[in-house]
This record gives sequence, C-alpha cells and structure tokens, in this order.
Amino acid sequence: MKQCVIFDMDGVICHTNPHHVKAFEVFFDNYKVPYSEEEFEEHMYGKHNGYIMSHFFKRSVVGDELKKLEDEKESIFREIYKDKVETIPHYLKFLNQLKSRNFKTAVATSAPRANLDLIIKALKIEDEMDSMMSSEDVKHHKPDPEVYLKSAERVGVAPSHCIVFEDSFSGVSAALNAGMKVVGVLSTHTKEQLPPCNFYINDYSEINVEKVLELLKA
Repeated sequence: MKQCVIFDMDGVICHTNPHHVKAFEVFFDNYKVPYSEEEFEEHMYGKHNGYIMSHFFKRSVVGDELKKLEDEKESIFREIYKDKVETIPHYLKFLNQLKSRNFKTAVATSAPRANLDLIIKALKIEDEMDSMMSSEDVKHHKPDPEVYLKSAERVGVAPSHCIVFEDSFSGVSAALNAGMKVVGVLSTHTKEQLPPCNFYINDYSEINVEKVLELLKA
C-alpha cells in the first residue's frame, strides 16, 4: 500500500516566516503602508499574497496589479533569504528516513514557484520529491484542499493514506478538508492557534517513520 507525506514549505521545511516579515516591512515601507506585528500574525502567516495585499492596502488587489506587487515583494524575500536557507532542525534526516522506507514525498506550498525552486535547490532535495506544487499550480488557495488533493493524485496515493505537515491555520484546515492526517509544526503558532491536529512537533527530532505509520493507521 502506497503512503505519502506532504510538506508545506514556509514554516515547515524552513523557518522562512521571520524573513517574509522583513520582506513585507521593506515592501510596505516602499508603499507607505502601515502594519503591526499583531497584524502580521493574524493576516500574513499562512495566507496567500492576494489576501495579504488586499488586507494591508485596504482594497481589492487582483489580476495584473497583484502579479506585479507579488513579484516585487517575493523578489525582496528571495534577496534577503538566498544565503540563509536552512531547514527546521533534523528535517533532512527525517526525509531520508521516509525515502529509505519507500514513502512518496511531496511539497505543497502557497508560495510562488521561484521561492520553491530557491529553497529546494539550496537544500538539494529536488530528487527526493515525487511532486512539488506552488501557488501557480492551483486555482483555489488554502484552506481549500485543492493543492493537497492534486498532490495526492499526482503521486497516486489515496488522501486517506497521506499525512500532511503544516504550520498555519489555513494550511491545517486545507489538509483536514482533503481528508488527510495532519502533523502541526509549531514554528509559527501554538497548538491553541491551530485547528486540532493528529500530532504536534517543534522540530523533526520529535517524529520518526514509526510514528508516521502509527498516525496513518489510527
């Protein structure tokens, strides 16, 4: 029976969120748009750029304008982050364990493809992933389950045999909406700030293949 582990990227493979905050600060300062740490927590983490831009600009930001602003902000992020790419502790070891036990593995992120490429190439894990999907690959963003259902379909594994690693409210919701088991990665939020997950970790020293198999069986 085939089984799959699907990883969100920001806050799950790498703790990029502090760097996204810096990029948004530079970006919003350029446009003289006010923001606060509380607002970032509530309206940025785990949200897609269309939502974030519309919230902070206090008007609907869509279409070509969204594309232009998104490209601008994400290129600031890549500039800030490109020499700092590192995983949440013990991630690569855990990934190697999964591959040695014949798990399918996938990345499903709301981030743009250029960010995904930057991180996956820096970590040299391209060949470890059976599927990689970014914001360009879906019509509906998390909490819609589309990215998770498509990932499962791509690797040929039933949603009930998939387990997702997520760190945001919308991401956990998307995985649950897809009918998948979820491990909450507490890099950005506390347990209380997330929908109920099947298990929680602070980093990947707190999980192994046996635990994943147990969660999938449950």
